[in-house]
Amino acid sequence: MAKNLVVEARRRARVRRAVKKAASGRLRLSVYRSSKNIYAQLIDDVQGVTIVAASTVEKDLRSGLKTGADTAAAQAVGKLIAERAVEKGVKEVVFDRGSYLYHGRVKALADAAREGGLTF
Repeated sequence: MAKNLVVEARRRARVRRAVKKAASGRLRLSVYRSSKNIYAQLIDDVQGVTIVAASTVEKDLRSGLKTGADTAAAQAVGKLIAERAVEKGVKEVVFDRGSYLYHGRVKALADAAREGGLTF
């Protein structure tokens, strides 16, 4: 494994450990950011299941976006994940940024999720 992958995996594990410790029964809003798309999931770590998910790969989102790799796309995914979570009755979550800095697309997704009704 390349050195930067090891560093990234270590950072992801460190963030995940802190998030799970602070969760106290709340669901985890996990973010994955690729070079072309962004994905978000609400995960119940106790049962090990995904409650809701949203991404720029979905047809209804993809048609309205210029690209899946900008802050506008991240905002759309954040709003959609918040909307789906509120439908399921989830209001409080804990944010898992993974190995990414809280900046740019990750921050845009988080802010849009907050505006959509999620608290973290």
